[in-house]
Amino acid sequence: MKSLWDSVKRGYLRLIEPVADFLVRRRVNPNVITTIGTLCTIAAAVTYAFGHISIGGWILGLTALFDVLDGIVARRTGRETKFGAFYDSSLDRVSDGMILGGLAVFYATDTPRHSVAMVIICLLAIIGTFLTSYTRARADALGIDAKVGMIQRVERVVLLSAPQALFGLAFEGWVLAAIVTLLAVTSWITAVQRIAFVHAATTPPDEQREKSVAEHPSHSTPAPDGARAAVHAPSPQP
Repeated sequence: MKSLWDSVKRGYLRLIEPVADFLVRRRVNPNVITTIGTLCTIAAAVTYAFGHISIGGWILGLTALFDVLDGIVARRTGRETKFGAFYDSSLDRVSDGMILGGLAVFYATDTPRHSVAMVIICLLAIIGTFLTSYTRARADALGIDAKVGMIQRVERVVLLSAPQALFGLAFEGWVLAAIVTLLAVTSWITAVQRIAFVHAATTPPDEQREKSVAEHPSHSTPAPDGARAAVHAPSPQP
């Protein structure tokens, strides 16, 4: 599965190569690309909110292009900066929140598909998505690369765009509901996985061994033969 996903990414990069070359020649500021991409994502979120799920999926799928191009242009033009990375990460959170917020509004107001349960799931997905990003950012601040877990941002964008573009509200909207639910569940699982990863990385080895022995006493180091013999030797008669 991973090799298939890597092949898709390589094909996508080859496809957008001419666009990247054009932007590099024009010396376009990467932050401008990031801003335009975020504005387009907000447009997709508004489209979702009004119930045009298929159209919103296509818009979001096309705006994913900007997520890749800003980094490529920054590297090739020598404009990689700390502020650029901070700005890109901050606007990514805006995009994530707007898309899921748009879906929450859709479920809260659209009469045929109105669902309190789905509104709650959308809110849980927003919290889970933000938590996965925060845990990684906080780990980076501690010097730990916590890029682990079931789902990354690329997969989130694909889940929030491709199925919607292809299916819209087909099958009575169950495809959309399943995707949002899957995103909520995997986001929370990823957050827990990253917390566990950072805990393991920051726990001293001695403390880990003591915890392991406490949890599995049968696995503790056996006593020397002499010690065992002394323990099992009969006590002297008075």
